[in-house]
Amino acid sequence: MLWKTTRFDLSLQRPLVMGIVNVTPDSFSDGGHHAQAHQAIAHCEQLLGEGADILDLGGESTRPGAPRLAVDEEWARLAPVLRAALNMGVPVSVDTCKTEVMRRALDLGADIINDIQALRDEGALALLATHADAGVCLMHMRGEPASMQQHCKYEDVVAEVGEFLAARLRSAEVAGIRPERVLLDPGYGFAKTVEQNFRLLSQQRRLLDLGRPLLAGWSRKSSLGAVTGRPVEQRLSASIAAAVIALEQGASVLRVHDVGATVDALKVWQAAHA
Repeated sequence: MLWKTTRFDLSLQRPLVMGIVNVTPDSFSDGGHHAQAHQAIAHCEQLLGEGADILDLGGESTRPGAPRLAVDEEWARLAPVLRAALNMGVPVSVDTCKTEVMRRALDLGADIINDIQALRDEGALALLATHADAGVCLMHMRGEPASMQQHCKYEDVVAEVGEFLAARLRSAEVAGIRPERVLLDPGYGFAKTVEQNFRLLSQQRRLLDLGRPLLAGWSRKSSLGAVTGRPVEQRLSASIAAAVIALEQGASVLRVHDVGATVDALKVWQAAHA
């Protein structure tokens, strides 16, 4: 199966690693480490050296309770890093839920829009329809980061996440976004309790019935801390374990902070499945 993006048709015959580049002072796990453009650009280069297949740039924290940024502030963080990353020879994803930030990123040449709100901002679907080759990642979330943990009531979390993603996939198709451009993300850690996150992980393969590949983002998440008792800077082993389970449950793309360690784990997983 292929994932169509602006400059690259990505084969998903093997799992891909998406390296996280947070150009923010307040992200939950590495806030401030790459807040300056030169730091973020150096981090992009480091992640590529570790084996990242895709770079995912974010200018606004989406941790629980995070405040919303103005468009111009988010773009000021992203723009210089995006310009540099687009010359590094790999697909570049922009993690944003604002239509105007998407517009600016796509006009610069971004390959993928990774949206935690699944293109629900006004004008987002129409915008992506006009950029006929850009890749899209649609994620499940209820509410916004500031309020999402107040929206964790589900009868069947796997079924309800699937229904949401199916509806967003249909909306994208109606808008003119071809299915081969779309990945789906269950949204681990977004409007879900610890128990719900792990139930969703254990049954993630059910979401493959939607007909599109899955992206999984478990790296350093608070649910891993809840079961291990480890602070965010000590969750590497737990993150790798969750990533491997996500692979076993059908994920095609892993969104991670610790690229080198994840790439090593993938090599072992692939050797066992050769």
